[in-house]
Amino acid sequence: MDFMTAMDIAASGMSSQRTHMNTISMNLANVNTTKTADGGPYQRKEVVFQSVPVSDRFESMMRSELDREVKGVKVVRIQKDDRPLKQVHDPGHPDADQQGYVSYPDINVVEEMANMLTATRAYEANLSSMTTVRSMVAKALQIAR
Repeated sequence: MDFMTAMDIAASGMSSQRTHMNTISMNLANVNTTKTADGGPYQRKEVVFQSVPVSDRFESMMRSELDREVKGVKVVRIQKDDRPLKQVHDPGHPDADQQGYVSYPDINVVEEMANMLTATRAYEANLSSMTTVRSMVAKALQIAR
């Protein structure tokens, strides 16, 4: 694996984790949203990742059958969670139904914060990898002088 392939892998991870953090932020921001533009309560969203091959022309030409394929990651889709909505009895709320119940999204703030920490750590790990590769490139150029 060359330096650029390592950078591509780290960049794919950073991009995917940034999307993950944005989605978690959206969930946290809408924890009490009872009415969206679609008319119903907000539905929690989750990110689906997929590993994808990193295209490197030189490596693909030189790859033997014993070598493993190098993969990065990408966001395949952001899907709505299928958790049922929370029903809270609040007859004075403007979005209450005939029985006085309001539908809220089933978003667990503690779970979302744990997901945010995990995504942040993954982003930082990819950034650290990219910084290390950059340092290795600088050292290699220094040796070549």
